[in-house]
Amino acid sequence: MPTKSFLTAEWRKLAIANYEVNKNLLTKFLPKKTELDLWNDTCYVSLVGFKFVNTRLKGFRIPFHSDFEEVNLRFYVRYKENGEWKRGVTFIKEIVTKPALTFVANTIYGEKYETMPMSHSCQTIDDHLHVEYSWKKEQWQNFRIRALNKAIDISEGSEEEFITEHYWGYTQLNSLTTSEYGVEHPKWKMYTIRDYSINVDFGAVYGNAFSSLTNEQPLSVMLAEGSEIIVKAGRQI
Repeated sequence: MPTKSFLTAEWRKLAIANYEVNKNLLTKFLPKKTELDLWNDTCYVSLVGFKFVNTRLKGFRIPFHSDFEEVNLRFYVRYKENGEWKRGVTFIKEIVTKPALTFVANTIYGEKYETMPMSHSCQTIDDHLHVEYSWKKEQWQNFRIRALNKAIDISEGSEEEFITEHYWGYTQLNSLTTSEYGVEHPKWKMYTIRDYSINVDFGAVYGNAFSSLTNEQPLSVMLAEGSEIIVKAGRQI
């Protein structure tokens, strides 16, 4: 029987910075029954900022909660079921500007949301797209990208495909139980990056384990157009 849709929305203008980390750093964050999913033997964590648009929960639009920003830090995992691998993501933290979202996600679904003041901008200047996400934890943090304003297809087998095509989410509920939910969306188009800046105190925002990222350069930076998405109702594994 098909899994019911839990949430529908659009995810738009996904700014993504990918950092290499030691696998041991993520061991304590790894949900039960999953393992790390690597790209060419590289273990990534990604800083991702994007816009939720036209959000509906079980088909209903929630007043004042349909359009909002999110910034998260995530890493990549996989789970084997019936001899096949499911490739997914696990979140270190998801930052939103709506307290109600944080309350529901944390208390009912065991997620790791935090509410902070946030802002974003998206402007087209000449033939370039300027995208910025900002959030305040002690002081303002920001992630800015300038890219060519022409979206192109993702190449098969590319790093962009690896980063954007993990269609499952895994959350550790307790020492024995993990929740799993599916995400559906078409293959995204990408913009060609011209330059970027990341001013984030990773230790203050995401904990001391990630403080070294503050002074590191990401291995890659991407900007995806995004699309309509469907988040399926979850289950425990």
